[in-house]
Amino acid sequence: MPAARTATKQSVCDLTVVDLCAAREARRLREFQARTRAVDDLNRKALARLYQTGLVYTRQGARLGRDLLLAHQHLLRVGDLLIRIGELAGPTALADAEGFYAEARDLLARTTKLTSRTGLVFARGR
Repeated sequence: MPAARTATKQSVCDLTVVDLCAAREARRLREFQARTRAVDDLNRKALARLYQTGLVYTRQGARLGRDLLLAHQHLLRVGDLLIRIGELAGPTALADAEGFYAEARDLLARTTKLTSRTGLVFARGR
């Protein structure tokens, strides 16, 4: 008589629960960081072009140089805000992050506006 199996096969399923809110916030932070890097790269190229063309030695070029340096300071501030957002934890993290994101959005908008002025000057060929 064959021995009856007493042990039954149990499938072991490793279930992981993903917090979608945390995943969305992580993605949002990564997108902000990528946008900041892109704007920073554009700002650096505009400043380098300003020096290469010699426009920085004119009155208008000096003004644009100051604007680009102000834009760079804004980008540094955005970088600091993003670091602070990444370090937030606890139940009030989302509420605190919204204020930081709003300030970062505002600074990125100002930076884009300041950097776009150089494109107009270069387009004129001055």
